[in-house]
Amino acid sequence: MKLIIETKNAPAPLGPYNQAVLKNDTLYASGQIALNIETGNLVTDNIRDETQQVMKNLKAVLTAAEMTFENVVKSTIFITDMNNFGDINSVYGSYFDEAIAPARETVQVAALPKYVNVEISVIAVR
Repeated sequence: MKLIIETKNAPAPLGPYNQAVLKNDTLYASGQIALNIETGNLVTDNIRDETQQVMKNLKAVLTAAEMTFENVVKSTIFITDMNNFGDINSVYGSYFDEAIAPARETVQVAALPKYVNVEISVIAVR
């Protein structure tokens, strides 16, 4: 059986999906964008702040599932401009111990929801 993970500390889904699904000991977290739930505004002033908000939203989802970034085994980063990779990678990397960092791919895409610059999803295991 799967368990739906929900938290009011991360943006609510805007369609037929959930913030995360826990199946056995594996958490599949939907992609997060830089929506600040306290203000309802997107954080897009600069790519570092935008990525920081994305990671904050992912942390809220992980916390709701009683996990941390240490549980993350795989992540996917979608970006609209590969020139932002360095700044995104720097912020993203600050959430992980490099020695046990998850597997990852980074993909440049034409556009993302709400025309943000970065979206990140993760898979985590207890």
